[in-house]
Amino acid sequence: MVGDRISHTRDDITRVAGLGSDWVKYCSAVEEHVAEVIPHDRCCWHTVDPGTVLFTGSVNRNIECSGSWLANYEYVVDDVNQWAHLARSGRVAGGLSIDTGGDLTRSARYRSREAYGVGDELRVSLIAGGIYWGAAAFLRDADQPAFTDEHVRTIAALSSSIADGLRTAELARVTSTSGGSDHGPGVVLFEAGGEAESISPAAEMWIAEMIEIPAPTTPIESKIVQAVAAQARMLPPGAEPLDSKARSRVRTRSGEWLLLYGTRLRGGTDDRTAVVIQPATPSEIAPLVAFAYGLSERETQITLLCLQGRSTKNMAQALSVSPYTVQDHLKGIFDKTGVHSRSELVGHVFLEHYVPRWESVAAAPPGWLVKATADNKPHGDSSPMLS
Repeated sequence: MVGDRISHTRDDITRVAGLGSDWVKYCSAVEEHVAEVIPHDRCCWHTVDPGTVLFTGSVNRNIECSGSWLANYEYVVDDVNQWAHLARSGRVAGGLSIDTGGDLTRSARYRSREAYGVGDELRVSLIAGGIYWGAAAFLRDADQPAFTDEHVRTIAALSSSIADGLRTAELARVTSTSGGSDHGPGVVLFEAGGEAESISPAAEMWIAEMIEIPAPTTPIESKIVQAVAAQARMLPPGAEPLDSKARSRVRTRSGEWLLLYGTRLRGGTDDRTAVVIQPATPSEIAPLVAFAYGLSERETQITLLCLQGRSTKNMAQALSVSPYTVQDHLKGIFDKTGVHSRSELVGHVFLEHYVPRWESVAAAPPGWLVKATADNKPHGDSSPMLS
């Protein structure tokens, strides 16, 4: 019976993914189906940069939390069932009551919000094709029963299906006309203890374009910015900002891509940090687009050659393979991107939306993509799943 319910819900999620909605609408629709098998009172959804596991967008329902709170309890304070830990451990999902032996106060995250009437929490990391694309949490009010082992198994079983739809929803065509202008780089400065010190007008405008629902109470409390800032404070002295973990690629409401990176500052009397926000370059975005479509490295190369108008024979010569091999790869590319011809591939999928981001793939910065191992590691294993 449980297996039938999971299978039915998975089919519903697949149908939702096929609608081509953006990720916010997608997650809202998926939650309705999840609620049928896992009743809950509150929830939150987050997209993450798979290269650094930092938040790139958030949607909360009946939950209010500041960006600094979320960054602290996800990236700084060691706590039960942090999303990145669930991904690394291979467990994918966990129930707070179950993993604290029924004593929720063993969780620092729970203790900080106990007065707000929040009870048990079910968390899941969303991984598709070994890549960590997002995270979700489902919460119950304090007067409701705790989540069960069956609930944990159910959301874990649905994780890959949800993640598969999420990665494609992140690339959905944007129809919003808001924003969409180049404000130039922006900067947010933080004091040594993490308190925000100042923010530039350009940074405020970029933050307003990021997808955070509800919007932060102040731009500085952006969950996306605070996540980068938290990682920046943990950087070793002299770390190169663009080669560090304190960075993320963020898609805005208007479909533009931003690069956020954090850095420690020198020359002052205290250990201040800064988060810089600027339009992302093609080489930074290309790996995300390729893996969101599920393209392999060779399929990515062939797609780039298609964009250049190369013939099958010319592509085969360039890659030192046979024309038949190129045709086989093209068929795989068509299947994954939902098109039927090269002209449709170039015209509808890439030229219209992504071609500026597909230049210089070979020059992509190292470490911009992390993949999960196939091994299931026991809970508490701190060895990296993502490499």
